[in-house]
Amino acid sequence: MRTDYINKTIAEIVKTKPSYITIEDLNVSGMMKNRHLSKAVASQKFYEFKTTLLAKCKENGIELRIVDRWFPSSKTCHCCKNIKKDLKLSDRVFKCDCGYVEDRDFNAALNLRDAITYEVA
Repeated sequence: MRTDYINKTIAEIVKTKPSYITIEDLNVSGMMKNRHLSKAVASQKFYEFKTTLLAKCKENGIELRIVDRWFPSSKTCHCCKNIKKDLKLSDRVFKCDCGYVEDRDFNAALNLRDAITYEVA
């Protein structure tokens, strides 16, 4: 079921024919050491998602950009580019001093989209 979901999700993304797709290079082995996250991380099949996405991107001529795992995508304000060092994982809404308020994951996605330092897979 999970593999089917991965394939359908990737097919839906690739169907929109973007010029590039950007993903983060996550420290999955480090995440697996956290006893609270390990079961959930293992069931997500991040490696399978990445390899399937890479194959589909090559098949369709889409550039796959991989941003370094140390890029502060969640901690950077999308508007003013200020880095919020005290952001915790439990903070689900990103609030910046400049007045920008957005969902933490959406803010990170915008920062990944606009990243200028990446590796092409």
